[in-house]
Amino acid sequence: VLSTSPLGPNFPFSGIDDRENWPTVFYNRTCQCQGNFMGFNCGDCKFGFTGANCTVRRRLIRKEIFRMTTAEKDKFIAYLNLAKRTISPDYVIATGTYEQMNNGSNPLFADINVYDLFVWLHYYSSRDAFIEGGQVWTDIDFAHEAPAFAPWHRYFLLRWECEIQ
Repeated sequence: VLSTSPLGPNFPFSGIDDRENWPTVFYNRTCQCQGNFMGFNCGDCKFGFTGANCTVRRRLIRKEIFRMTTAEKDKFIAYLNLAKRTISPDYVIATGTYEQMNNGSNPLFADINVYDLFVWLHYYSSRDAFIEGGQVWTDIDFAHEAPAFAPWHRYFLLRWECEIQ
């Protein structure tokens, strides 16, 4: 459920930025996951769980890259390279602005590889905002100049780690 609270003066372009209320422009409902499930279709285990029913606790310890063996580094690089050659089976990216998509009636999406998907997600959250009349709002960076900096990046890295695992 989207909040109906008014936006503060730090966001003067309500109703114009194509990231606002995403993805409700294209979808009128989403999954509400139960138990230890998560994801766009509730088919993934929450972080820290594994197993068929996501009931097995799983503790992962991230190894410092400078303490990895040569074989571990090679394996890590191999998975990064694999991500660059693997089309995401679950996600596509927007190739047009909100205005170009005509309020969702003209969807513009494209397939993307797993590596570039995460590059795109980071860019999309921090890019300039396109506003009406072809103008650009350059003084905003939702991913880096907002209270959600730490939790957004933590979630971003957890999702990235799940993909390359």
